[in-house]
Amino acid sequence: MASPVPRGLRQVLQKSPSDIVILSSLRTPVTRAKKGGFKDAYPEELLAHVLKATLEANPKLDPALIDDVAIGSVLQELGGAKAGRMAQIHAGFPHTVPFHTINRQCSSGLAAISTIANGIRAGAINVGVGGGMESMTRNYGSRAIPTVLWPELKESPSHDSRDCIMPMGITSENVAARYGISRADQDVFAAESHKKATTAQAEGRFDAEIVPVKTRSIDPENPDAPPQEITVIRDDGIRPNISVEKMASLKPAFAADGTSTAGNSSQVSDGAAATLLMRRSTATELGLSSSIQGRWVGTAVAGCAPDEMGVGPAVAIPKLLQMLDMNVGDVHLWELNEAFASQALYCTRKLGIDEAKVNPKGGAIAIGHPLGATGARQLATLLPEMQRTGQEVGVVSMCIGTGMGMAGMFVRE
Repeated sequence: MASPVPRGLRQVLQKSPSDIVILSSLRTPVTRAKKGGFKDAYPEELLAHVLKATLEANPKLDPALIDDVAIGSVLQELGGAKAGRMAQIHAGFPHTVPFHTINRQCSSGLAAISTIANGIRAGAINVGVGGGMESMTRNYGSRAIPTVLWPELKESPSHDSRDCIMPMGITSENVAARYGISRADQDVFAAESHKKATTAQAEGRFDAEIVPVKTRSIDPENPDAPPQEITVIRDDGIRPNISVEKMASLKPAFAADGTSTAGNSSQVSDGAAATLLMRRSTATELGLSSSIQGRWVGTAVAGCAPDEMGVGPAVAIPKLLQMLDMNVGDVHLWELNEAFASQALYCTRKLGIDEAKVNPKGGAIAIGHPLGATGARQLATLLPEMQRTGQEVGVVSMCIGTGMGMAGMFVRE
């Protein structure tokens, strides 16, 4: 006799006209900052491509019916609000469709999707697009820490306040030291990320989620030469020939006696992603039910100590599961952002997650981590894998700079 389905899982799997459903979830390739295919591209350029592709993937939807667009953006000037709005209209959205950007650091893409989903759930909107964009080539560096900061904060009596600008690499070292995550285990985890991503890329398992992007490339050896037109079709940070031995040969990147290296940390990257959501009843009314790929169930965000911000998923995921009356074992696939191998390993072990269910196509160590886009990229990666494997419930989660974690649950149709 089959075991009964737990109550929380049973409720999550039930369909309702009020469900917030996903009709498409697409992304650009993710490329290496300053070296990869998008080294001469603009973040709003990448956004325009993925927004245009969203409209093309849903030709029966009148773009004027889209009630709002929310895009995660971390490093851009003015939060990317003006450039993003220009890109949205350039991509074919009528000017009647509003637009805004969101910055919750590494979770910005998921935060944008959740903002649209919550707006639909509240009845404020019926249709929306959530996503993210980032060019770390153009904007990474001093912008990661305020260049002008209220002087009193630097001497704050609260060490948590002061620790909000602690370099991310040092927070990774703190997690490794405090929770016994060895250098050897981090290197094995990182090499496995590349191995899984290499296999997925070779098998074409990224193809359904990736939008090819035509852009330009300037020869660094001959910058005065006319730019070359190129079409970027795949992630270029994945290293097929990486090994644990090569990982082990790398020097610590953040502390002389540390365990975090350039190899077992996420790659600095460029990319964009977008997800189209609407109420199920709206999809039915518009004759789009056959295009539904999945649905959003809920999102939770939680805080943790800034000096070990990487543990964020280990506090956000339990909050999400408790909210939905579910357990870790009820989730079939996990997209857990690999900001650092130290924190990804800690969170997986702390929560008792089966490592075989985590990032089956590799994670940010291999694919890359374009800050504002990552959460939306993870969803674009999750949904096709759930479809391919027949799994029903997936979670996207990540740690967040300054000490937070976010987790969102999605169900395959």
